[in-house]
Amino acid sequence: MTLPALSPLALDRAEYRRSRARRSTRIALLSTVVFATALAVGLVNTPGWPRVQQTFLDPQDAWAALPAVLTGLWLNIRVLVVAEIGILILGLAIALLRTLRGPVFFPVRALAIGYVDLFRGVPLLIALYLIGFGVPGLRLQGVPTDVAVLGTIALILVYSAYVSEVFRAGIESVHPSQRAAARSLGLTHRQSMRLVILPQAVRRVLPPLLNDFVALQKDVGLISVLGAVDAIRAAQIQSALLFSFTPYVVAGLLFVLLAIPTGRVADAVAARAARRESA
Repeated sequence: MTLPALSPLALDRAEYRRSRARRSTRIALLSTVVFATALAVGLVNTPGWPRVQQTFLDPQDAWAALPAVLTGLWLNIRVLVVAEIGILILGLAIALLRTLRGPVFFPVRALAIGYVDLFRGVPLLIALYLIGFGVPGLRLQGVPTDVAVLGTIALILVYSAYVSEVFRAGIESVHPSQRAAARSLGLTHRQSMRLVILPQAVRRVLPPLLNDFVALQKDVGLISVLGAVDAIRAAQIQSALLFSFTPYVVAGLLFVLLAIPTGRVADAVAARAARRESA
């Protein structure tokens, strides 16, 4: 089956839209180049630029510190992957507990609410100190004492409180008629939640979930306060050896490169959700 050919008017409109898009792209590129050039010229001509360049942007120090910082970044990536999985599981479990109905489940709901209030209120840095230094002090048998493991646990506990609220908002945004329709078909509460409610809820909250994980990519660097030799701790060590702050800049750039793909995915998912709703 062949599609009908477009009319000359439709072809002219399509060509006009393409030309406008190309023109907008050229203008945006030109304005960006002009702005970046003006910023660079102004920065280079400041009185303290030579000293700043020597301290923060020394290419030799950057190259010397790169292997150690990359090795530390690999620890951050492993912590990030494990923490994301744990946060998704624990956050979803807490959200499901908060959606339970009936007076018999009041203690469970109260416990879930208390958990969310506690770990949303405690700063992440304090939670890292309390768990990273407090748990080994208990000297319990079988409890891990590795600082990277304890830091990962602290990240999971804190971020699960935020992610659980995101999941709960998505669950409650599903219209009650969906639940009623599922129950009328003979599905149990668990089946209705698993087959009908959760798929819609997860699809709706995917953009804010991805944004939370973008924030998590930065916060995994805080495990360095416990002594874990991650990218930030490696940069600190190299900075002390080289008498330069350039290793910190290297670590910062690596974290930015790690966060950019996830940020673009989050933007794409949010735009797709907006198009779906507008349609």
